[in-house]
Amino acid sequence: MKSLGMKKALALVAIVLVLMLGLDRIEGVVRDRAYHRNLATQAVSQSLAGAQTLLGPLLHVSCVETWDVLQGNEHERKLVEQRQERTHVLAPTELSVGGDAAPQVLKRGLYPIPTYLLHGQIQARWDQLEALRPAPTQKNSRLQCGAPVLMVAVTDTRGVRSAKLTALGQERMLKPGTFHAVYKQGLHALLPDAVRHQTEPLQVQLNLELAGTEQLSIVPLGEQSTIHVRSAWPHPSFGGHFLPSEREVRADGFDAHWRLSALATSASQDVVAGKPLCAWSWNEGGPGEEVDAPPIDNCAQSVRLRLIDPINPYTLADRATKYGLLFVALTFVTVGLVELLQRRAVHPVQYLLVGSALSAFFLLLLSLSEHLPFALAYGVAASACVLLLGYYAVHMLGRLGQGLLLGLGIGVLYGVLFVLLRLEQTALVVGSVALFAVLASIMVLTRKVDWYGLGQGARSGEAGVQA
Repeated sequence: MKSLGMKKALALVAIVLVLMLGLDRIEGVVRDRAYHRNLATQAVSQSLAGAQTLLGPLLHVSCVETWDVLQGNEHERKLVEQRQERTHVLAPTELSVGGDAAPQVLKRGLYPIPTYLLHGQIQARWDQLEALRPAPTQKNSRLQCGAPVLMVAVTDTRGVRSAKLTALGQERMLKPGTFHAVYKQGLHALLPDAVRHQTEPLQVQLNLELAGTEQLSIVPLGEQSTIHVRSAWPHPSFGGHFLPSEREVRADGFDAHWRLSALATSASQDVVAGKPLCAWSWNEGGPGEEVDAPPIDNCAQSVRLRLIDPINPYTLADRATKYGLLFVALTFVTVGLVELLQRRAVHPVQYLLVGSALSAFFLLLLSLSEHLPFALAYGVAASACVLLLGYYAVHMLGRLGQGLLLGLGIGVLYGVLFVLLRLEQTALVVGSVALFAVLASIMVLTRKVDWYGLGQGARSGEAGVQA
């Protein structure tokens, strides 16, 4: 009777709440696996080298200025020496960075981590060297300056595999460190003191092999900077302060060019001001959430590229799980319509089993995608669930045709979900149109249904059963 219908409705509400709790737990598993993937990336970074930011070549000279100051009163005066240390930095007039970032995928447990080895060729030219000949700032002072230092800074020196510097027509010895107060990690070479007084331009060439994990940033230090990076990795992500002027992304790799002038970038001023180099890291608050840290305005301007995996199973599994409740609701509505229209009673336990099978799909998808390509894992998980639900629906609804139709409908849902997961820019509009189409179909199919008559028929049927 009416109380029985109310009890069934309350039971279905309770079942939906239980399934929502289960889907939430599955989302927690996805986030946990993504967290462990981040830990694997950190482990590879600690063993190989982390994300790299490249700065240089850069010239700087350290000077010490001393002068005497008369101190004391008129009865007792003495000369006291004052001292000031400062560093004068000179960015190149023209900077050209080119290289091939050879990718290599390393595995830590179940997790593949993309790394690279940059074979870089760097050329720099300084047209004017007056900044290396600083003038005294105090009257009658004594100014002593050390030899000019040519430096190249990186954020993780463990990634330096080899480096060869050619300057003043000959190869120069590179040593660890930079002698710079802010950018301490890197390489340096001492140049002859005569460089500070030469009038012709200074040109240097550096061949550098630099390893890193996932990300590479380059500071466009020159008044005119040209950066060209190519790689066999087919899925780059470009970011930082500047996007490439030209790019070509192919199935066998990418080719990217940046052309920047001092009118567009404040990189040289950032370096003079001592802004830090940021080895851009992606701290994931959840699968697919990328947050730059630290804030981009606090870092020296740079161009940045990242080797990404667009078929990240954790991002896709998280996106799929968000549709779980919609799957359950559409399936329950379909079963409920069959129950009302065909006068076929479906027990709440059967609703629970159907909803549990739908929820199990997402956990099955996550576990399989860690061992199989995502498309194959999706196909296996979806096929298993469609076959199970179709077989169960034949017996639950009592008719072969209705059971097969329900299984086919669930298969269509899985197909639409797969399309949504593969889309990025148009996922929302496709999902909205699909949901509207489902709602419109239900309304068209039930346009002539006498809902009051169904309710009265159900109550009379229940009364007949009790009699």
